[in-house]
Amino acid sequence: MSKEKSAAELLKEKLFMQKKHAGLLMSEQQIAECDDFCESYKDFLDSAKTEREAVQTVIRLAKEEGFREYTPGEALKTGDKIYFNNRGKAIILAVIGKESVEKGVRLAAAHIDSPRLDLKQNPLYEDNEVALFKTHYYGGIKKYQWATIPLSLHGVAVKKDGTKVTLCIGEDEGDPVFFISDLLPHLAQEQVKRTLSEGIKGEELNVIVGSRPFRDDDVSEKVKLNILSFLNEKYGITEADFLSAEFEMVPAFKAKDIGFDRSLVGSYGHDDRVCAYTALEAILGCNDVDKTAVVCLTDKEETGSDGNTGLRSAYLKNFLYDLADSFGVSGRAVVTNSECLSADVNAAFDPTFPDVVEKRNAAFLNYGVVVTKFTGARGKSGTSDASAEFVGRVRSLMEKNNIIWQTGELGKVDLGGGGTVAAYIANLGMDVIDVGVPVLAMHAPYEVVAKTDVYMTYKAFSSFFND
Repeated sequence: MSKEKSAAELLKEKLFMQKKHAGLLMSEQQIAECDDFCESYKDFLDSAKTEREAVQTVIRLAKEEGFREYTPGEALKTGDKIYFNNRGKAIILAVIGKESVEKGVRLAAAHIDSPRLDLKQNPLYEDNEVALFKTHYYGGIKKYQWATIPLSLHGVAVKKDGTKVTLCIGEDEGDPVFFISDLLPHLAQEQVKRTLSEGIKGEELNVIVGSRPFRDDDVSEKVKLNILSFLNEKYGITEADFLSAEFEMVPAFKAKDIGFDRSLVGSYGHDDRVCAYTALEAILGCNDVDKTAVVCLTDKEETGSDGNTGLRSAYLKNFLYDLADSFGVSGRAVVTNSECLSADVNAAFDPTFPDVVEKRNAAFLNYGVVVTKFTGARGKSGTSDASAEFVGRVRSLMEKNNIIWQTGELGKVDLGGGGTVAAYIANLGMDVIDVGVPVLAMHAPYEVVAKTDVYMTYKAFSSFFND
């Protein structure tokens, strides 16, 4: 016989926030839906390890759902599904709603670039009969994490005649991979005296790419020549073609389930392709929306969003103004009346390193999609800080649609901090807040997310577009 609750217990239930693990709130069927959703997400991760590959994958998936490429100035009508490809490195998708775009759009903006190692423009050299690539790291990384793991090479080279060559080596089962070496402990007495951030220095992130010589005794740099001979024979590349290339070294790992219960997904690039994919799936499922739904998948966030494919540039604003022109309405009105979910990840509480966060305001694995009111650093520097009114709007959206959600901030006040694209969208005059997935080991070559959080993030974006 159950004990009757006291007045105090009933009042506590009424007044206190009730936070629970998603596994205790969801049915077995709902958890199975999470698992199924993440199978296709893992496929996306493996096919979209760079921003260029992400755009190509998004276009393929969008075309399968009836999206077509948009040309500014063309006529549009309710129900049209369009995409705008920005230089192959960023993309915007839209589903035209029944209401006038003058009343604003519902925008989700995520980024598809991730920390990595870029090849320098003159990368290939030989040292003591080993061929290596010089690299320059992209985004915030712990450099020591990139040594002694398998790496793959992705990217494009534009030759002097203008033709483009695409490379992807290290992903297929039979491909070779590449490697950054580190000292053995027996000889690292001086290295281990370095600070952790200097354990491997930037100029030591040199990628081993070969060691066999070209079989000719009359030339120097035989190993380098052998590598260039291979690249030229298979891809038509010469050393000068590296000058006009964008080659990236990324982890060769595949996305995998983690844990005996398979509740987690480990992969390179969760930040921020987990939000890109969930937002993408939400808009691909839009068929009959009141307000026009827009997803912007952008580049360059990890280096400050500069450049013509980053969100400090005008391409998103121009797209929204072009939409306005297609319907003969004010672009300024479209932007001002729009709402945005800045789709980016937050740090998940790590039980091994609990001291860097303030637990009452941290995000946890399996507690749902994270709503982050502000980002920035120290005194909220560099953040848009969403208004109470817009936080209330998003809160109501989550509750109305039975979405498991939580709030979080990026570490303790004097320790943490980080940025998203929210500030640049807010600068346009739009209401915006960060919404995304909590991530363990963010910016590492292999990051971890919970499947329930991924699915709830998808549900949040879908509800936002269809509410």
